[in-house]
Amino acid sequence: MDTAVARPELLLVAEAVAREKSIDKEEVLEAMEQAIQKAGRAKYGHEKDIRATIDRKSGDVRLSRWTEAVEVVENEETQIPVHIARKFKPDIELGQFLIDPLPPIDFGRIAAQTAKQVIVQRVREYERKKQYDDFKDRVGEIVNGTVKRTEYGNLMIEIGRAEGLLRRDELIPRESFRNNDRVRAYIYDVREEPRGPQIFLSRTHPGFLAKLFAQEVPEIYDGIIEIKAVARDPGSRAKMAVVSRDSSIDPVGACVGMRGSRVQAVVQELQGEKIDIIPWSAQAATFVVNALAPAEVTKVVMDEEAGRVEVVVPDDQLSLAIGRRGQNVRLASQLTRWDIDILTEREESERRQEEFRRRTGLFVEALDVDDVIAGLLVAEDFTTIEQLAYTPLEELAEIEGFDETVAAELIRRAGAFLARRDTEFDEKRLALGVTDDVASFEIFTPAMLVKLGEAGVKTLDDLADLAGDELVEIIADPAIDEPTANEIVMAARAHWFEAEADGDGAQA
Repeated sequence: MDTAVARPELLLVAEAVAREKSIDKEEVLEAMEQAIQKAGRAKYGHEKDIRATIDRKSGDVRLSRWTEAVEVVENEETQIPVHIARKFKPDIELGQFLIDPLPPIDFGRIAAQTAKQVIVQRVREYERKKQYDDFKDRVGEIVNGTVKRTEYGNLMIEIGRAEGLLRRDELIPRESFRNNDRVRAYIYDVREEPRGPQIFLSRTHPGFLAKLFAQEVPEIYDGIIEIKAVARDPGSRAKMAVVSRDSSIDPVGACVGMRGSRVQAVVQELQGEKIDIIPWSAQAATFVVNALAPAEVTKVVMDEEAGRVEVVVPDDQLSLAIGRRGQNVRLASQLTRWDIDILTEREESERRQEEFRRRTGLFVEALDVDDVIAGLLVAEDFTTIEQLAYTPLEELAEIEGFDETVAAELIRRAGAFLARRDTEFDEKRLALGVTDDVASFEIFTPAMLVKLGEAGVKTLDDLADLAGDELVEIIADPAIDEPTANEIVMAARAHWFEAEADGDGAQA
């Protein structure tokens, strides 16, 4: 018996909704099927497996009840023993369904209302999914939109059929927009959230400046010039590092444009933000010098391990290098990803002299030599007594003003000083109560053992109780990093496991 009801108008409605909402017609028809199915379950029983189908060509609506053939029935509303099902359908197998056509239902006011809600809800879900799919791959693009409304200072921007959020803190300081104003913004994130996809916009993001330049400078758009880094103080100042893949094209000149036309177009969009365009360099020191422009730099000292760079500038360039409220050095640091310390030539000279005096004093006191010999050692970049004690005799004798006799005497005095110092440290270690078990670790120097004693680490158990990072902090010596410290701690704990093993053996 065919219980189909011809409803060709459903196809017309589905087509109209799909066209209006810019979603697939098939998705609208699926939403309609779910609505009819929900109304069917309301009439025949919510526990039953009622399904509705709409013929895609004729619009015929069919309603049917599906019952699964199973060995053991767990739910009488949706399942039937397979031996009984075979009475109605002899060739049915386990897991297959008996499909019973149901008479069509008349949609009353409540059923029609429910069906409409289901369709609206599903269409909204499809619309949100399409919106997310449309924008998830557009992160990093600039979009043009219209201010739709303002919520607590945040702007809701209409972008075609979608809506983006431009938060107050993503606006350039002192700029304001009213409803229906046109806005250009950068998509920096698209997320799926319970209330629908959220498109997050920004006018302060470094990527916004980079994309604006890509729109104004054809060489950037074509990939001839690459923007390597951008740092911004939104609405005030920015720095941008560029490099050219074609040696015949000046990257800075191309970005500035004829009489500054290209850079000015970007500056106007960013509410007068001053933009320093600098050449990027693979040499970190050169890049740092370029980033600090317009200040002149006379010397750069890099500390790669700490990620710090010390920059020396002429005395009259200090304020220019630092910038108003530290802006220039802060932006240069963000651009290069190095921590930058700035010194004047006078400060650097005073510090160098102080360092020279300190090292000279160390050698005078430890080796009982005059200032001249101590000064020669410092000039040759000797920094510690240990370094001098372990320097080969021939190498030390090559220093101008030294001979083998002087070199041998200096090495002997350095060795004697270290021996006296180690003896003093050893006596102090014993006075602090640091045991020989702890001292047996060859990696620990007498000075390190004293540090341990002063920190209350006196026995093997005390050492075993430490974490690796705690030991590194106590010792504070480059010779012991965290992996080494972890090995020491594990070695100190070895006697715990040996004791446990002995205890188990005794019980056995």
